[in-house]
Amino acid sequence: MSEPSIFTRILTGDIPGEILLETDRVFAIRDINPQAPLHALVIPKTEEYRDVTELAAGDPVLLADIVAAAKRLAEEHANGEYRLIFNNGASAGQSVFHVHAHVLGNIEESKLVGF
Repeated sequence: MSEPSIFTRILTGDIPGEILLETDRVFAIRDINPQAPLHALVIPKTEEYRDVTELAAGDPVLLADIVAAAKRLAEEHANGEYRLIFNNGASAGQSVFHVHAHVLGNIEESKLVGF
Protein backbone atom coordinates (compact mmCIF):
# COMPACT_ATOMS: atom_id res chain seq x y z
CA MET A 1 0.00 0.00 0.00
CA SER A 2 1.39 3.40 -0.94
CA GLU A 3 1.83 6.31 1.42
CA PRO A 4 -1.05 8.82 1.64
CA SER A 5 -0.60 11.92 -0.51
CA ILE A 6 0.35 15.22 1.09
CA PHE A 7 -3.25 16.32 0.55
CA THR A 8 -4.66 13.35 2.44
CA ARG A 9 -2.17 14.02 5.22
CA ILE A 10 -3.38 17.64 5.45
CA LEU A 11 -7.00 16.48 5.55
CA THR A 12 -6.27 14.03 8.37
CA GLY A 13 -4.29 16.64 10.33
CA ASP A 14 -0.91 14.92 9.98
CA ILE A 15 0.42 18.03 8.21
CA PRO A 16 -0.84 21.54 8.96
CA GLY A 17 -2.87 23.30 6.31
CA GLU A 18 -5.61 25.91 6.19
CA ILE A 19 -8.81 24.20 5.12
CA LEU A 20 -11.06 26.81 3.52
CA LEU A 21 -13.97 24.57 2.58
CA GLU A 22 -15.01 20.98 3.15
CA THR A 23 -17.89 18.90 1.81
CA ASP A 24 -18.52 15.19 2.01
CA ARG A 25 -16.44 14.58 -1.17
CA VAL A 26 -13.96 17.46 -1.55
CA PHE A 27 -11.97 19.94 0.49
CA ALA A 28 -10.05 23.12 -0.30
CA ILE A 29 -6.83 24.49 1.14
CA ARG A 30 -4.73 27.59 0.55
CA ASP A 31 -1.81 27.04 -1.82
CA ILE A 32 1.53 27.35 -0.03
CA ASN A 33 2.98 29.28 -2.99
CA PRO A 34 0.11 31.59 -4.00
CA GLN A 35 0.07 33.10 -7.48
CA ALA A 36 -2.95 35.35 -6.77
CA PRO A 37 -4.68 36.83 -3.72
CA LEU A 38 -7.01 33.83 -3.82
CA HIS A 39 -5.08 30.69 -4.69
CA ALA A 40 -6.71 27.59 -3.32
CA LEU A 41 -6.54 23.92 -4.20
CA VAL A 42 -9.76 21.92 -4.45
CA ILE A 43 -9.05 18.26 -3.79
CA PRO A 44 -11.22 15.14 -3.78
CA LYS A 45 -11.07 13.21 -0.53
CA THR A 46 -10.35 10.06 -2.52
CA GLU A 47 -6.87 9.36 -3.89
CA GLU A 48 -8.33 7.12 -6.60
CA TYR A 49 -7.61 9.56 -9.45
CA ARG A 50 -4.13 10.78 -10.33
CA ASP A 51 -5.18 13.53 -12.74
CA VAL A 52 -8.19 15.30 -14.21
CA THR A 53 -8.37 12.98 -17.23
CA GLU A 54 -8.76 9.92 -15.00
CA LEU A 55 -11.29 11.79 -12.85
CA ALA A 56 -13.41 12.88 -15.81
CA ALA A 57 -13.55 9.32 -17.13
CA GLY A 58 -14.10 7.68 -13.74
CA ASP A 59 -16.35 10.05 -11.80
CA PRO A 60 -17.69 13.07 -13.69
CA VAL A 61 -19.96 13.93 -10.76
CA LEU A 62 -16.90 14.33 -8.53
CA LEU A 63 -15.38 16.59 -11.18
CA ALA A 64 -18.56 18.68 -11.04
CA ASP A 65 -18.20 18.80 -7.24
CA ILE A 66 -14.72 20.29 -7.68
CA VAL A 67 -16.08 22.96 -10.02
CA ALA A 68 -18.92 23.75 -7.60
CA ALA A 69 -16.42 24.11 -4.74
CA ALA A 70 -14.28 26.44 -6.89
CA LYS A 71 -17.33 28.60 -7.58
CA ARG A 72 -18.20 28.74 -3.89
CA LEU A 73 -14.63 29.75 -2.97
CA ALA A 74 -14.68 32.50 -5.59
CA GLU A 75 -18.02 33.78 -4.32
CA GLU A 76 -16.66 33.91 -0.77
CA HIS A 77 -13.16 35.26 -1.52
CA ALA A 78 -13.00 36.78 -5.02
CA ASN A 79 -16.19 38.57 -6.17
CA GLY A 80 -17.36 35.37 -7.87
CA GLU A 81 -14.77 35.45 -10.64
CA TYR A 82 -12.00 32.90 -10.87
CA ARG A 83 -9.61 30.90 -12.99
CA LEU A 84 -9.68 27.10 -12.64
CA ILE A 85 -6.50 25.21 -13.57
CA PHE A 86 -5.71 21.51 -13.65
CA ASN A 87 -2.10 20.51 -14.27
CA ASN A 88 -2.13 17.13 -16.03
CA GLY A 89 1.25 15.39 -15.96
CA ALA A 90 4.73 16.24 -14.72
CA SER A 91 5.73 18.21 -17.82
CA ALA A 92 2.59 20.35 -17.36
CA GLY A 93 3.57 21.24 -13.80
CA GLN A 94 1.74 18.55 -11.83
CA SER A 95 3.86 17.69 -8.79
CA VAL A 96 1.30 15.84 -6.63
CA PHE A 97 -0.42 12.96 -8.37
CA HIS A 98 -3.65 13.21 -6.42
CA VAL A 99 -5.97 15.15 -8.74
CA HIS A 100 -6.56 18.74 -7.65
CA ALA A 101 -7.69 22.03 -9.15
CA HIS A 102 -6.06 25.41 -8.61
CA VAL A 103 -8.58 28.20 -8.04
CA LEU A 104 -7.19 31.68 -8.61
CA GLY A 105 -9.14 34.86 -7.99
CA ASN A 106 -8.65 38.61 -7.60
CA ILE A 107 -6.00 38.46 -10.29
CA GLU A 108 -4.57 41.77 -11.44
CA GLU A 109 -5.44 42.47 -15.08
CA SER A 110 -1.74 42.87 -15.94
CA LYS A 111 -1.10 39.28 -14.82
CA LEU A 112 -3.72 37.89 -17.22
CA VAL A 113 -1.51 38.46 -20.26
CA GLY A 114 -0.30 35.20 -21.74
CA PHE A 115 -3.11 33.01 -20.50
